[in-house]
Amino acid sequence: MNDKNETAMWTEKYRPGNFDEVLGQDKIVKRVRAFVKQGNMPHLLFAGPAGVGKTSLALVTAKQLFKESWNENFLELNASDERGIDVVREKVKEFARSRSLRNIPFKIIYLDEADALTKEAQQALRRTMENYTQTCRFILACNYSSKIIDPIQSRCTLFKFKPLPEEDVFRIIENIAENEGFSIDNESKKALFNVSSGDCRRVENILQGCAAISKKINTSLIYELASAARPDEIKEVLSLCINNSFEKARDKLLKTMLHYGLSGIDTVKQFQSNIWGLSIDNKKKLEMIKETGEIEFRMVEGSDEFIQLEALLAKFVLINSK
Repeated sequence: MNDKNETAMWTEKYRPGNFDEVLGQDKIVKRVRAFVKQGNMPHLLFAGPAGVGKTSLALVTAKQLFKESWNENFLELNASDERGIDVVREKVKEFARSRSLRNIPFKIIYLDEADALTKEAQQALRRTMENYTQTCRFILACNYSSKIIDPIQSRCTLFKFKPLPEEDVFRIIENIAENEGFSIDNESKKALFNVSSGDCRRVENILQGCAAISKKINTSLIYELASAARPDEIKEVLSLCINNSFEKARDKLLKTMLHYGLSGIDTVKQFQSNIWGLSIDNKKKLEMIKETGEIEFRMVEGSDEFIQLEALLAKFVLINSK
């Protein structure tokens, strides 16, 4: 067996096959399961952040509908790789014009990151959805449904996915730890949930990196692999600003950024999430949040990161010296 076949078999083994394996999206799973029981479904539009189960649910839907022949009746494309109108005209149409091999009267085309399609390609896709409704159903996945043109949205049933809650992330972590043979305590699970923001894919990637280094995973290892500072270190920088210690705050921030390899954008986002926990007046918190937004905009526009972060710390000091 060659490496390509081995990789395909390994990938297939760990891809979900049952609705119960899709966690954190109970209402959506219930509605999609009802479509499968009926043996029919409309076009579907899955919208939500990365790593929350959109692709997994599409795969489970195909497997439950088509059983062992799901591979022949399911086409998976990534629109961010193939964004143009030719993809819709050639690959999608070629697959859509032939009938299903089972008693289900349609095939499924799963188009991931559909919001990366150009407007022209989306218009071509709209016509394809109209012309091949009898033989094909589309499942479109995107991060932002607002980037999908209205004619496509009106032809689909929209499902809004949400980040996974803490209890479901913990279940995933515990399941992986049991299967892969490493240990992780509750504090480390919470740290992993905090740095992943409910993104299951990010959880798994960080765990894989940590497990390659040590079979006993702790918070320090997680924050290093995630390129994120510990919350208490960020709070220390903010506390120094509140106490008018600009130079100490700057030195602490530089040391923290170098230790964890933080980018300026990452640092600003961590400031923003930790400001709300400070014991200061709410109006000052609002002013500090406003400044983080301004600095992030400047960084996105190409300004020097450390100069902007110094300016942000100076603003924090001024706000809290009033």
